[in-house]
Amino acid sequence: MAKIELIATAAFGLESIVARELKQLGYDDIIVENGKVILKTDELGICRTNLWLRSADRVLLRIGSFEARTFEELFQQTKSLPWEDWLSIDANFPVQGKSVKSKLYSVSDCQAIVKKAIVERLKETYNCNWFEESGPRYQIEVALLNDKVTLTIDTSGIGLHKRGYRKLAGQAPLKETLAAAMIQLSYWNKDRALIDPFCGTGTIPIEAALIAQNRAPGLKRSFAAEKWPQIPRGLWQEAWQEALDLWDRETTLNIFGSDIDPKALELARIHATEAGVEGLVHFQRLPVAEVRSRFSFGHLIANPPYGERLGEIDDVKGLYQELGETYKGLNNWSLHILTNFESPETLIGRRWDKSRKLYNGRLECHYYQFFGPRPPR
Repeated sequence: MAKIELIATAAFGLESIVARELKQLGYDDIIVENGKVILKTDELGICRTNLWLRSADRVLLRIGSFEARTFEELFQQTKSLPWEDWLSIDANFPVQGKSVKSKLYSVSDCQAIVKKAIVERLKETYNCNWFEESGPRYQIEVALLNDKVTLTIDTSGIGLHKRGYRKLAGQAPLKETLAAAMIQLSYWNKDRALIDPFCGTGTIPIEAALIAQNRAPGLKRSFAAEKWPQIPRGLWQEAWQEALDLWDRETTLNIFGSDIDPKALELARIHATEAGVEGLVHFQRLPVAEVRSRFSFGHLIANPPYGERLGEIDDVKGLYQELGETYKGLNNWSLHILTNFESPETLIGRRWDKSRKLYNGRLECHYYQFFGPRPPR
């Protein structure tokens, strides 16, 4: 199999989590940069990374990188790349782009030039003047940053946060990729209890169950690269079989979600069923002030209301105070909350131990972590 370079894109702040996931998959030759993790692998790596990455947005195949300050440089260097290695004669290859702090700032012009350069390259390869583009889709991206051009093909198709279980969306849904990252940053493990007291449509408890089962998050969906003839079907079957073999179906979990919105909880139960974890997570209609647990050690992991989406700021302050009182009653637990609400520790009643800047969509937030004691061995 050929050596290739992949780029796992990620929301800012989650790069280290994606790198950790890649190392757990056995990939050590990685480079972490802002918004992405780069790895060297082979065609099987396309299959495995798409199936297994929980916190990455997409997996891109890098075709080449170079500097370009003129359209002629962009055209010639794009044309010089071996596009025929991946684009068959019937390939459907739309081009999208972005440009940041670069002389070539017109994205539409860059897209058109890259498209033309690829066509000219394929004309020479296939001895053909017209391409119907009736075959598999290869979404190409031309990305310019400080005059450096990176050309990639998207192997994922729809974003990796689309696991295939959340077909019905509630109000202000939390992306599955961000929920998975929050859980991994908490260092929760399946031997402890987990409660999301603002669970909404159930994303955090469901992602926790998938992590606890060591279940590949991409098992219920498909990927763009599955249709590419350059990747033998046998490699996808090998990756699927590995994922099925590593799936721990026998684990017993104590994962709970509560909310005051009955419609959200109805969706949460549907999503849990779609995800195949309906017997592993438990949902209950309950205000945060009434959340209790019989377990001595555990984790509260939540994305509480911020103020913009569920009403007046005073109501939200009251919720955070109630969360603080609930947390005081869970003596040995840890609390992890993602919010853009300023200084939530003043309402919770305790200084946070760790804070990390993350983005919920385009909204800048902080992930505040209040650690409890380690359980006895």
